[in-house]
Amino acid sequence: MDCPCGSGSNYDECCQPVISGAKEAATAEQLMRARYSAYTQAEMDFLFESLHPEHRDETDQDSARDWAENSEWHGLEIRSTEAGGENDESGTVEFVASYTYEEKRKNYHEEARFDRFEGRWYFTEGRRAVQKPIVREEPKIGRNDPCHCGSGKKFKRCCGA
Repeated sequence: MDCPCGSGSNYDECCQPVISGAKEAATAEQLMRARYSAYTQAEMDFLFESLHPEHRDETDQDSARDWAENSEWHGLEIRSTEAGGENDESGTVEFVASYTYEEKRKNYHEEARFDRFEGRWYFTEGRRAVQKPIVREEPKIGRNDPCHCGSGKKFKRCCGA
């Protein structure tokens, strides 16, 4: 079976060894992918154990189990990672998880923080990600500016029409 995390690898070679404890996640992103796959398989013990020990009291295990067991999981998209490599002590993974819950298709967009504690990666906290503003590389062409194609016409009468 293909791994639910979307890596393109087989589940038995990708996330399953991390979930079963046969191997440790080497990076924050690898733990993020394993946590997503664990939700798709309702592997609640792994989800609890991969939470940083200082944050375990903050979780609602019954709600997490309900969400995992009663959702249809559609995929995981990793948007970005910041640090979280094999030699780092912390990192952030921005992701979007797609699922259907209570007959409503949803996307869960989060920036998740991971910390290494006693040599292992743990999920520490997540916060809803916000849409980042679009930043233009070039200046915006106004309607009355000369057209960028070089025609000599105003933009609104040429390429902007």
